[in-house]
Amino acid sequence: MPKRFPSHRSAGSRAVRRGLGLGGWVAVGTTALVIGSSLTAYGAYYDIYGNISQETVDTDAWDRPTKVEGAINIMIIGSDVRSGDNAEYGGEIEGERPDTLLIAHISPNHDGAVLINLPRDSVVDMPSCEPNGDRPGMDAHRGMINSAMNYGGVQCQWKVVEQLTGIHIDHFVSVDFTGFKEMVDAIGGVEMCIPEPVDDPKAHLTLEAGEQTLNGEQALGYMRSRYGQGDGSDLSRIDRQQVFLGAMLRKVMSGEIMSSPSSIYSFLGSVTDSITVDDQFTVDKMTDIAIQMREVDLGNIKFLTVPNGAHPDDENRVAWTQPDADQLFQAIANDTQIVEDEPEEDEAEESAEEAPTVDPSQVSVEVINGTDTPGLAGTVGTELQGKGFVLAGTGNPQGSVPGRTTVYHGPGMEAHANTVAAQLKKAVVEESPLLGSTVQLVISADWDGLKGDSSSSSTEVLDSIDAKTAEETESAC
Repeated sequence: MPKRFPSHRSAGSRAVRRGLGLGGWVAVGTTALVIGSSLTAYGAYYDIYGNISQETVDTDAWDRPTKVEGAINIMIIGSDVRSGDNAEYGGEIEGERPDTLLIAHISPNHDGAVLINLPRDSVVDMPSCEPNGDRPGMDAHRGMINSAMNYGGVQCQWKVVEQLTGIHIDHFVSVDFTGFKEMVDAIGGVEMCIPEPVDDPKAHLTLEAGEQTLNGEQALGYMRSRYGQGDGSDLSRIDRQQVFLGAMLRKVMSGEIMSSPSSIYSFLGSVTDSITVDDQFTVDKMTDIAIQMREVDLGNIKFLTVPNGAHPDDENRVAWTQPDADQLFQAIANDTQIVEDEPEEDEAEESAEEAPTVDPSQVSVEVINGTDTPGLAGTVGTELQGKGFVLAGTGNPQGSVPGRTTVYHGPGMEAHANTVAAQLKKAVVEESPLLGSTVQLVISADWDGLKGDSSSSSTEVLDSIDAKTAEETESAC
């Protein structure tokens, strides 16, 4: 029988604890159990993990995506409820909504891990959730992805993430704010480059510009800071979090920490005392994951955010870009390697010469279906809309169809046509004096789809995704 975690806290009677879960999980998933074997007493190793709190989740309550053997997917959550030691970071907020929501995909088949941010401001089509304890449940509706937690707790949030992404979630992890501070202090702080001075009263953060080592209190403020840095958006904050967590991961994996039993024990203690997991996430399963991750290079741990853009109804909210988002989810669900192929030198030069010079939102495009595939113009038009283009209409050709898929443009609109062509696998660009400001995409028999669409091979790069490895997140002044 697997050994269960003893707990002096009642997990069923309290809310899931607040967290910056990505930092906790990256640290735990890639180091905690890997270095646990270096502890002299196996009993001490189990004693550390006995601090973890648990919560029961009934995953039989909904139809679930198929699990791919070998791969592990962890839902990372953190809550906007702030009380006790956390109350100073923004004051009390009604309800409980994840401040951070991610999927950690651990792939033994590809010797690495991918951590996908699901922005909390994402507006999505939410499935219904049954009442759960003191949570009222919710009807199916369109809303912000993080509101599921407030209506139905972790169980509802788990269901929402699975049904939106098609990814089988194996476990969840939550890490609270106070624990995050303790993690940073346990490793002696994290070195960061702060490009510009920061003064964010809401995050209780004041920093000078330049290279410096952030302690736990400063690190928490840096991770929480939104309005004192960048453009004030959640996406901008996610980028900074990825940089910080990459630096933290490098520090944890460094020889200085790994060679110090006291530092290891202190770090593991701060992690495990601050996290909540589902009651099926046993220490033995964590050990299995750690064994899988033992030889993983930092270059094979990738941070990315689901492809997205401003929501058409509210620029302060996020809409997932399709079909890119679904293609990413499908790759993760099937444990498919996302390969970034380097272009041939000639192709790279040609691509640079034809690089689009117009924002898609400024391009009006009409899509004409010159093939025998019914509804293709509508499908392609929707995909272009998902990439930010303005769809002027769809239809069938009134005359002859060119032998190659062609983007036609009026005088002075070549850059607009090139912007459309850059999204297609195969297309030529031609001028038509009969056209005005709207460009026209005529799909012909050689049609091969949009770059990154659902028909793409598993080895094609997802152009819209800016993936960073743990090595590449390093910041320099």
